[in-house]
Amino acid sequence: MELKEAIRKRRSIRRYVKGAPLAEEDLKGILEAAMMAPSARNGRPWEFVVVESEEKKREVVAHHPYCRHLLDAAVGIVVTVPGGYDKVAREFTPQDAGAAIENLMLEALDRGYGTCWCGIYPDPARSAEIAKVIGTDRIPIGIVTLGKADEEPAARGYYDEKKVKRI
Repeated sequence: MELKEAIRKRRSIRRYVKGAPLAEEDLKGILEAAMMAPSARNGRPWEFVVVESEEKKREVVAHHPYCRHLLDAAVGIVVTVPGGYDKVAREFTPQDAGAAIENLMLEALDRGYGTCWCGIYPDPARSAEIAKVIGTDRIPIGIVTLGKADEEPAARGYYDEKKVKRI
């Protein structure tokens, strides 16, 4: 798939084929793509927690009402960055994590999987709850649900000239 096609074809998937397998080779390739993202000063601050067990999926969903689709997805990938909550707010790590998430989503699409990015940061309570569930002292920035899509939503993005300012 060409990049321009992937960008235009990517959708937020909230319905997955429950039990559909995710090849280990694909998961590693998707995580590798995430780690190829640009980051400030090449700091590569991200770490990834792959949520696979049904128990952990339920725990995550209990603290994040907007990612119920994780229950049917093959996995959820929580992207974390180091530091206390205040430290993260002063650094570029949220942008670094965002770039990694976008790479992850495009690579997943290219390999035939659907994804949905569910934000966690900057909600301090949700960040703390998810950090406890996944067993980290790092700051969870977002979780990406990943699996075989069971829907084909229409495109919602489009070019809008009013959003462009030329100076």
